Amino acid sequence: MPDYDRYGSDVLADYKRRAKPVVLPTVPAEFDLVVEEVATDFCGSVTRVEGRTVELEDRHGKRRVFPLGAGFLLEGRAIELVHPVVASRASAPKRTASGSIAGPEERARVARPSRIYVEGRHDAELVEKVWGDDLRGEGVVVEYLEGVDDLDAIVREFAPNRERRVGVLVDHLVDGSKESRIAQAVQRGPFGAHVLVVGHPFVDIWQSVTPKAMGIRAWPTVPRSIEWKHGICEAFGWPHDSQADIARAWKRILSQVSTYTDLEPVLLGRVEQLIDFVTEPQ
Repeated sequence: MPDYDRYGSDVLADYKRRAKPVVLPTVPAEFDLVVEEVATDFCGSVTRVEGRTVELEDRHGKRRVFPLGAGFLLEGRAIELVHPVVASRASAPKRTASGSIAGPEERARVARPSRIYVEGRHDAELVEKVWGDDLRGEGVVVEYLEGVDDLDAIVREFAPNRERRVGVLVDHLVDGSKESRIAQAVQRGPFGAHVLVVGHPFVDIWQSVTPKAMGIRAWPTVPRSIEWKHGICEAFGWPHDSQADIARAWKRILSQVSTYTDLEPVLLGRVEQLIDFVTEPQ
């Protein structure tokens, strides 16, 4: 028999000399913990843990879901992300529908003299649903105009100044539109320094709800010869013969909105801009 027997050696003989497996430190997936997912380089804060998955949100508001476990970095160190204990989840800061950290439970603040105006009832209801907690905490009252045709007269009657400002959210604020001309006239007027008029490009506030929230690929295109809301209801197969039908259609759309993530970013930015304007310290 030859001196070397490739089948006779003990393959485990040098087992003790092999490197021990690396044990990663475990870190609970606490709310707002910032981690990086190694495989995708996605970096974000923990917003939700459900079952065996964790949801992360990056600084642009984009959210992704990953399985809990290894594969994450915390401040550059490899970790194993695990389910948080119940006590930790209970102590996590509460978020409002707008994404802000909710303050302590207390009575609404006394109303400021400044105001935010929106075009109509639907706009006001949407702002209340997403930003209501923030507005009550800041003492900001939202009123609606029923259109922008009388905006200049309303501003002149309100007579804003440094201590009582006016912010206005306008639908379909695009170059060359009637709304744009009215907004420019108000900003050039005698109270322009204390008025901020901003808007979104959508025909109506309905369209600021994301298609994803609505469960559709895109909002239907409505010919100019058809009243927009009626055209939308017709495209969805909803009743649209009366104002009550339109009101019910809006309630169906509004019911799909839970938080700011269900709204288009262009609207989010404009509303936040208005709140900052009317609450800015003098």
